[in-house]
Amino acid sequence: MATLTIEGVRKEFGATKVLHGIDLAVGEGEMIVIVGASGCGKSTLLRIVAGLETATAGRILIDGADVTRLEPKDRDIAMVFQNYALYPHMSVFDNMAYGLKIRGLPKPEIARRVQEAADLLGLAALLERRPRQLSGGQRQRVAMGRAIVREPKLFLFDEPLSNLDAKLRVAMRAEIKRLQRRLGVTSLYVTHDQVEAMTLGDRLVVMHEGKAEQVASPMEVWSRPANIFVAGFIGAPAMNFLEATLAPGGEAAILKAGPTIPFIDGKRALPEGAKLTIGIRPEHVATGGEGHVDLRVDLVEPLGAESLVHGMLPSGEELTVRMTGASPLSGAVLPIGLPPLLVHVFDAATGHRADGVSVLRRPDAAASVANAGADR
Repeated sequence: MATLTIEGVRKEFGATKVLHGIDLAVGEGEMIVIVGASGCGKSTLLRIVAGLETATAGRILIDGADVTRLEPKDRDIAMVFQNYALYPHMSVFDNMAYGLKIRGLPKPEIARRVQEAADLLGLAALLERRPRQLSGGQRQRVAMGRAIVREPKLFLFDEPLSNLDAKLRVAMRAEIKRLQRRLGVTSLYVTHDQVEAMTLGDRLVVMHEGKAEQVASPMEVWSRPANIFVAGFIGAPAMNFLEATLAPGGEAAILKAGPTIPFIDGKRALPEGAKLTIGIRPEHVATGGEGHVDLRVDLVEPLGAESLVHGMLPSGEELTVRMTGASPLSGAVLPIGLPPLLVHVFDAATGHRADGVSVLRRPDAAASVANAGADR
């Protein structure tokens, strides 16, 4: 196991700034998932760690040693790519063994490592096959096996499941999680899929336009997003956002849609009348209750055990509700409420989270309440 430190890494391609100073400390055996939309710089950061790209500024340290200027082969890193990168004319055994042969390891040692990795990944019966004779999931296992046999200090995964169908992605996701836990190898995993990010990562790095918007555990990112971008990116369907202003005294938000939402975690240290953005996840919107507002339903998406109800508030703002059981028909009026404990408050001017100044909501408490709301 190894530690990884990324210090002030910047990357520019001519006049285009791709990374704007990334700092990250990864502990031994930790699985860090870098998540973000296409073009946010996540793969560029991974390639800089691997040595496939050169940073414009900043340093990469592995176990405290500066490897910023080292060639990829000298960093003791193994990388698993999106497109598998297998040699089509070689058998599974030879694909997995190739890197070890290049390094000059003895044949018995190569055979031992390949056999152990094959047993671990369920490939023992496939060692003589060619890549074209394998399914997509089997090819990805071979690519992972090729990384495992090297016994590296660091695993790098660059969207390894993107080419798989939805069902296989779920199965492979669980396999990667179990494998990483068993091997205990420090890992960086890049994806644009938030489900992969939430289920695989010990911590997430949520990136946007070359910046790390938040670095935290998956549940903290979900229950206490640092800003409007993170709040809207993590969660499906996306969080609802509503316009509001700060009430006199700073202890409530007055929604454009009508109701007043009291703050239960302390007043906000913002000027009276400051513009706010109130966020609430579709699964946390309550139907009926005190302080309700009417939602005119214009679309219902039945998903089996639950439905997504889309509608319009009197303010002209759109709102999505995740409902279980019977759902209203299009055109119906649905009274809804916004539970104060489950709303997120953001400063509309900066987009940053605006927490109470007297009592901060604890992530674990917020998460437990949120989960209770999701089980309604």
